[in-house]
Amino acid sequence: MSKIAVAALLAAALFVGMLILLEIGRRVGNLRLARDPKGARAGTGVVEGAVFALVGLLIAFTFSGAASRFDQRRDLIVQETNMIGTAYLRLDLLPADARADVQADFRRYVDARLNAYRLLPDIRAAQAELARAAALQQSIWDEVVAAGQEPGAAADAIKLLLPALNDMFDITTTRTLAVQLHPPPWPCT
Repeated sequence: MSKIAVAALLAAALFVGMLILLEIGRRVGNLRLARDPKGARAGTGVVEGAVFALVGLLIAFTFSGAASRFDQRRDLIVQETNMIGTAYLRLDLLPADARADVQADFRRYVDARLNAYRLLPDIRAAQAELARAAALQQSIWDEVVAAGQEPGAAADAIKLLLPALNDMFDITTTRTLAVQLHPPPWPCT
């Protein structure tokens, strides 16, 4: 049985259980209220306050964690965009005959990265796009290294381009892991 089905069954069971317990509590409260009108309500305010405080604390921690993960993912998107832009601009340092092929692979790489996140609810399709992007990373790296070893290629240009490519490739791992970062499932296994 899938995790979603288990979670749905658990949520339904908890909801039904809460309704049953609410009804039981209402009936017990009415019986106590009929027997002792003044004593039945004594001491319940403290318990209610503690329960509501605990629920509020849990909700606050949940939203705080979600907000921090959202901010982190947004920052990673900006970093990856900047790194891709920097690396693409530095492709102009390559010899003209090798530049067009690398730029074409670069565009396919960016399209694969974008498609991976567009397809994200479909994990298998997203992983296929990430694998395609990884293959294009290797192709881009090989083409740039080969272009840097051509006669007449500027050695300093490759010294600028390879670190930019490396940074661009490294951020993909960081973003992929950030997507997998979630609160632990309940019950913890």
